[in-house]
Amino acid sequence: MTERVVLAYSGGLDTSVAIGWIAEETGAEVIAVAVDVGQGGEDLDVIRKRALACGAVEAEVADAKDEFADEYCLPAIKANALYMDRYPLVSALSRPTIVKHLVAAARKHGATTVAHGCTGKGNDQVRFEAGISSLAPDLKCIAPVRDYAMTRDKAIAFCESKNLPIATSKKSPYSIDQNVFGRAVETGFLEDIWNAPIEDVYDYTADPAVPREADEVVITFEAGVPVAVDGKAVSVLQAVQQLNERAGAQGVGRIDMVEDRLVGIKSREIYEAPGAIALITAHQELENVTVERELARYKRQVEQRWGELVYDGLWFSPLKRALDGFIEEANRAVSGDIRMTLHGGRAVVTGRRSGQSLYDFNLATYDTGDTFDQSLSKGFIEIFGMSSKIAAKRDLA
Repeated sequence: MTERVVLAYSGGLDTSVAIGWIAEETGAEVIAVAVDVGQGGEDLDVIRKRALACGAVEAEVADAKDEFADEYCLPAIKANALYMDRYPLVSALSRPTIVKHLVAAARKHGATTVAHGCTGKGNDQVRFEAGISSLAPDLKCIAPVRDYAMTRDKAIAFCESKNLPIATSKKSPYSIDQNVFGRAVETGFLEDIWNAPIEDVYDYTADPAVPREADEVVITFEAGVPVAVDGKAVSVLQAVQQLNERAGAQGVGRIDMVEDRLVGIKSREIYEAPGAIALITAHQELENVTVERELARYKRQVEQRWGELVYDGLWFSPLKRALDGFIEEANRAVSGDIRMTLHGGRAVVTGRRSGQSLYDFNLATYDTGDTFDQSLSKGFIEIFGMSSKIAAKRDLA
């Protein structure tokens, strides 16, 4: 029986060429799998037909936008997940979504190998292969660009020699990866970290420096889940999409950072994630109102570790799974409304209300009606500072 390889297929030049390239290098039949996580672009059926025209024996396409939003973006919102305190894991979240579909296709078609289009220099090769090995330890992984030296020049030459139905026009100066949760841009002149990004780098966000009217929005959460925007019920996908549009129109969610890649190098990345940043900002503030102090303090440690695990491609790891349970419990009371002003590239919280609020006006006020017994504070401070006071007497002697 002929070996079969499942290929993560985007419809672009590299993965289209990879179909025939893999067949020649391995003698295997190729099944192409394209997964829609809200990246936009061509119709899924067009992509499926192109895969078949490029030599795939089977081609599957999956509309996974709601799955991506519900099962991957939502946990990130609940975790306030920002890698290095800034990056909302745009690309890292989409990889395990795609991995699940690749493994399912491999099982369905009796494939022994899964292929992807990543280079040997980035994070995504790890995310794909670590994810696949966690779900299906028996499957092998190959990467034509990395393993068979399939450079772009070779890809174009292969495409032309085989008359493949794919454009080989001049490559964009940028490497771009996008989905409904955001957009990542790198390479080209951006590799010089002194160069400022120019406006043509951006697509999801308008220039925040252009004067415009501010936009006020109210986001409603139930147990950490965004369930309404301005009082109208939404799915998680709709919440992200609507805030992409509204926050993006105000230039919210632009990130220019040098990040620590898993493979050990530092990389300059430009991100746009207007919906993600608006939702995480709102969720963080609602947690400030509804989550008890010690739980909130510990959750911040968990959030950092959770984000690192996801960034590093360990979505399906035992530690990530265990931390998910903690984050779910911590979100149990995170219900209520957050009012935000979107303007000038910022999402600023201006109001909070919750039936689960731990904010007690009578304890917080300095005006008449204050119920905080200030006479208790003197003794509290004496006891609280006692260990430091004793140590100071010794050390200052």
